[in-house]
Amino acid sequence: MNILRIIEQLSEVDADVLGRFDSRRAVFKTLGETAKKGALASAPIFVASLFSKAYGQTTAPSVIEVLNYALTLELLEEDYYKKMTAAGQVPTGAPAGAIALILKHETAHVKLLTDTIKSLNGTPVTDTDVKFKESLFPADYATQLAFAQALEDTGVRAYKGQAGNLMSNSALLQVALQIHSVEARHAAHIRTMRGQTPWIPASDSNLPAPLGPVYTGGIREDNVTQSNVNLTTQLGTTYSANDAAASFDEILTMAEVLDSSRAGGLVA
Repeated sequence: MNILRIIEQLSEVDADVLGRFDSRRAVFKTLGETAKKGALASAPIFVASLFSKAYGQTTAPSVIEVLNYALTLELLEEDYYKKMTAAGQVPTGAPAGAIALILKHETAHVKLLTDTIKSLNGTPVTDTDVKFKESLFPADYATQLAFAQALEDTGVRAYKGQAGNLMSNSALLQVALQIHSVEARHAAHIRTMRGQTPWIPASDSNLPAPLGPVYTGGIREDNVTQSNVNLTTQLGTTYSANDAAASFDEILTMAEVLDSSRAGGLVA
């Protein structure tokens, strides 16, 4: 993916975008250090962190910014599954069928978000701006699936984190929620393909990068307290910490995506 073009596209929509980064030097220093991480540089939370750095510090993002944030994630997913298909490592039969169908879903999401942004007189990011770098794409099927899981689970949390910023427009909120639920189904299916539970267990918060940071940013996915209620102590002795954590998914705001990226060593 071409991070520099993403920043350039952002600057076309918002002339002050670079000013909200620490400095231009800091931006390029971060990019250079992250590139040294090899395959981790292509993890979706890194790109999301660029948006959070630009838009997550002062005021709430505009509707166009939120939609472009979502579109960036969808373009990354679409490009990732295109590369996964082209790599020829996906087993024939059910696995290949599932990846092909998920790719179709992502393409539909990209089309809808792009058209919506245009209808609001915004400038959408495009597939020429958001790409996984060929040299960083995992070579083996098992690692490809692991990255797909990280990408999908990040997307699910990221969509939930932006729901409040679309509350002023019920039609757009409905669209976002329609996409969010399908992304959750993708995440569950990819997890099942990896031999994991379709829901997120507390133990996933202890995984190494690139998976671990997806579950430890913001409120950790091993959280057992909801609305000040500790579910392990107030719902009976048979309700374990793992049960409590798996019963609820946590959101990720743009700023929290940045924090989770740093936790995984993706951003300096």
